[in-house]
Amino acid sequence: MSAIYSHPTLHRERNRRPWLEGRPYPDIRTVTVDQSSLWLAAGWRDLTANPGVSLTYGMAFTVLAYLLVFGLGELGMASLILPLVGGFLLIAPVLAVGLYEASRRRETGEPVRLGMCWAAFTRNPIQLSSIGLVLMILFLVWLMLALLVFAVFYNSAPPNMSSFLIDIVMAPQAPLFLVVGTLVGGVLATIAFTLSVVALPMLLDRPETSAVYAMATSVEAVRKNARVMIGWAAMLALITFAGMATFFVGLAVMLPLAGHASWHAYRAMVGDRV
Repeated sequence: MSAIYSHPTLHRERNRRPWLEGRPYPDIRTVTVDQSSLWLAAGWRDLTANPGVSLTYGMAFTVLAYLLVFGLGELGMASLILPLVGGFLLIAPVLAVGLYEASRRRETGEPVRLGMCWAAFTRNPIQLSSIGLVLMILFLVWLMLALLVFAVFYNSAPPNMSSFLIDIVMAPQAPLFLVVGTLVGGVLATIAFTLSVVALPMLLDRPETSAVYAMATSVEAVRKNARVMIGWAAMLALITFAGMATFFVGLAVMLPLAGHASWHAYRAMVGDRV
């Protein structure tokens, strides 16, 4: 396990003070691209060490996705399915809190049980909920902007899924629409990732930590490891979309894998308390 969190090329720096608080950052390590594979491997070991917990957690979100799609279809709001799917990455980090907890417990030798993972928010409820609120706001902003961008390009409400391919994708303005929509979503996803990639695991690992301090640390960690974090964010997005591309069935495995691996990415970047 120690190999994941140490590397001959790593170094630590004393960091500037985070926004709004008087204490310095914890030690933030510089990580390398090759460590991403170690985080994924460690995440897979966590998943296979407790498959009942991890897969049950993942299947719960698969079922939730099916209920959401079915419900929107029954309500005549199927046009919202694609924006909701696209915005899933914005809130996925907070949904994976129980998976971070499973990895934390396995690392510290504590028992790993499903109920304990579902109750992970109780370790730091107010601060975790604060970041969850931030991510939910970003999610709602995405939904509004997605509908606005669509209205600008097509001057109408989104069509039903059955006619989406013909009416939208085959339209002459489709390429520019997809580029603009991707850029808007990418900006919001970058903000969500930067604020949460370290912050959420940190709030579980250090319950005395505030949301502001954790998000400041997350921003600093991403800044110091920008090149690696760009690749890591793309990897997590690819894993998540692969799960959704299988009509959400793959989320049962992909979401736990991404969640467990994210814990190990945090542990690799953030060192001891100061």
